[in-house]
Amino acid sequence: MTLPSLFTDLVRAQYRADDAARVIEGSAARRVVSLRANALKAPRDQIAQQLDQAGISWEPVSWYDDAFVLPHARERDVWALSAYEQGMLYLQSLSSMMPALALGARAGEDLCDMCAAPGGKTTQLAALTAGKAPIMACELHAPRAEKLRFNLKRQGVTSATVLTCDARRLDAFLAFDRVLLDAPCSGSGTLRADDPRAAERFTPALLKKVGRAQQALFAKALELLKPGGTLVYSTCSVLRSENEDVVSAGLQRAPRGRRFELRPLDPALFADAPQLPTALDGTCCVAPSQRYEGFFIARIVRTA
Repeated sequence: MTLPSLFTDLVRAQYRADDAARVIEGSAARRVVSLRANALKAPRDQIAQQLDQAGISWEPVSWYDDAFVLPHARERDVWALSAYEQGMLYLQSLSSMMPALALGARAGEDLCDMCAAPGGKTTQLAALTAGKAPIMACELHAPRAEKLRFNLKRQGVTSATVLTCDARRLDAFLAFDRVLLDAPCSGSGTLRADDPRAAERFTPALLKKVGRAQQALFAKALELLKPGGTLVYSTCSVLRSENEDVVSAGLQRAPRGRRFELRPLDPALFADAPQLPTALDGTCCVAPSQRYEGFFIARIVRTA
């Protein structure tokens, strides 16, 4: 099996030869399983104990105490745990844990997760704020919204309200302290060389479609921010057209009378993650690897 030629061509056109090779090689690696302890239901030590009792070896993650890497397990090994059935943990890639951490949400703040299904980041936000920050979780497609509701219930999240709606159509009177926009994307950071349908899905038409959605969602996200509010924009893509270009263009078209600033992410936040060069200082693009999916994160603050 091989990666789509469109993908490898775009990667080689964007990155230096060594970085392009890292992306292509990382996309061919078999990714290990990772999970997050659900602090709403169980401390990390309890999850570690269940893993130990089941004979599942695990490794900690330096930048997130609640995260675990299972280098030799498969997801079905985790499915058999009572902690999984009881919603005490959540299977989630390490990269997708990063945006919620970067958002820095606190108890008492109003939060919006604009593209929330299946719920990994929504449940993480609830856990990070101890269930004390109201979350508006939006999902356009009804079946995915039902999956989101199921996961919220299983994880014991009571602070989130699910709206089955297009976040681009949210009312202008709404305002939030923190907005998470994990935008629909091409999934270029999650492509696998052993996926026989990857080339069928990864097309110029897809890139065009998600590009329009990303731009519109980013514009709406800026509208939703309160003064002093924070937006985290993320994608599971390594392509500049879906990442830096969206952020740059969106900030240039920001609503009149409002000011926004790209705030650099703390370099120490994800120090162990393999990173790629970006066209915007302070943003983060994680390279695909055995442990990480390709992912992009940018943080914007409304200053006035």
